[in-house]
Amino acid sequence: MDEFGLLMQGFAVALQPENLVLMLVGVVLGVLIGVLPGLGGANGIAILLPLTFAMPPVSAVIMLSCIYWGALFGGAITSILFNIPGEPWSVATTFDGYPMAQQGRAGEALTAAFTSSFVGAFVAVVMITFVAPVIAGFALRFGPPEFFAVMFLSFAAFIGMGRGSALKTVMAMMLGFLLAAVGMDAMTGQLRLTFGSTEMIRGFDFLVAVIGLFGISEILMSIEDGLRFRGQKARIDLKVVLRTWRELPRHWAIALRSALIGCWMGITPAGATPASFMSYGVARRISKHRAEFGKGRIEGVIAPETAAHAAGTSALLPMLTLGVPGSPTAAVLLGGLIMWGLQPGPMLFVEQADFVWGLIASMYLGNIAGLLIVLVAVPWFAAILRVPFAVIAAIILVVCAIGAYTVNNAEFDIVLMLAFGVIGYVLKKLDYPLAPLVLALVLGDRTEEAFRQSLLISEGDLTVFFHNWLSGSIMAAGIVLAAWPLLSALRLRLARPAVA
Repeated sequence: MDEFGLLMQGFAVALQPENLVLMLVGVVLGVLIGVLPGLGGANGIAILLPLTFAMPPVSAVIMLSCIYWGALFGGAITSILFNIPGEPWSVATTFDGYPMAQQGRAGEALTAAFTSSFVGAFVAVVMITFVAPVIAGFALRFGPPEFFAVMFLSFAAFIGMGRGSALKTVMAMMLGFLLAAVGMDAMTGQLRLTFGSTEMIRGFDFLVAVIGLFGISEILMSIEDGLRFRGQKARIDLKVVLRTWRELPRHWAIALRSALIGCWMGITPAGATPASFMSYGVARRISKHRAEFGKGRIEGVIAPETAAHAAGTSALLPMLTLGVPGSPTAAVLLGGLIMWGLQPGPMLFVEQADFVWGLIASMYLGNIAGLLIVLVAVPWFAAILRVPFAVIAAIILVVCAIGAYTVNNAEFDIVLMLAFGVIGYVLKKLDYPLAPLVLALVLGDRTEEAFRQSLLISEGDLTVFFHNWLSGSIMAAGIVLAAWPLLSALRLRLARPAVA
């Protein structure tokens, strides 16, 4: 039970007074971000990341991870009270959550959503506690070929398991690789794609790019949509909470099944949104009252919220153990770790044990704090949506500009941020996914380095990626996933009856 002892050491780190304060601040900021439609956890962390530059890495990541937990909780508030998904994964919650609010059961729906979210996250954190050290220990045997194989599998999984067009996913990924290549080649010292600009020598800073791609593009999309907030009022008192908690154990099977679905979808790059829809669909299909789904069934709130939180939390497992993020938010956190001089991967558990276990302990505490805060303060958070969106958008824009400027204290970065915002807006309008682009931007240099080191070891022989069962099996799985859309299309074409 070494993990238990290490976890206790992590609690000693997380329970330091300054870390507890940052934890509470992070949860509150996260709920605010989750309440504002379209902003989201990844956007909020990207915007607020510069605020943590002066903090120790442990404190900074605890605060940022708690922002994420808070955003997961906050998305349910707008979904249930206003029928506006605060997060993409909250769409499925609107199906039954908003009808419950219309029936005067908003307190019951919110309590069920928050409690289910806590359960899903708790299951995922327990899994991370006991599985992460095993994976990290196994990954210590990895060399450059194995690391490239893992990264290739991660990129291929976005192609094979992603939603929407596989071709658009590949094109977004290629754009990310192109942006990651700008600047100085780490292996040769040659300048690439700078076009004679001294400002471009340092390349595109990851943080500037994601602030533009996520924050600015969402402001542009929200302005275009002309958001107007009208919703139901809610008040959660102790009687409602206790009554709902007495009912929830009857649905333990739905919660457990949804948590397992969420953990699996989080470890793979499928993400929280597909997990929430899949869990909702499975719950509806199995239920004896499937005809009542969409009309205010509490199971329709429990299933998507449990799965979304389990997926969002478990996405940190591959990031910590292998250095491969399982979600856009995990990709932003990965970029933050790299900026603080930390190298996510198996050696992180050896060289920075206090950091890793302090972060894992903060996941337990952050989710408890998040549950208590949202249960107490729902009316206050919901009141934020009474503020005119023009005011909120202006504040977010100023925060984005300050965040981009503080990265390198360069005005040129604000111009880049706005340019990336327009690029992100165009990509969203054309239905190109941003997650593969961000993943390629974060991991592009490391993937290229592992690939080139592998070829140097083998003197240019590509079979180095299949030289043992470990890298060979990972590469084979990646090739299958990358080709999965083509295989699926071919199967459908063969299964289609011939037209005479």
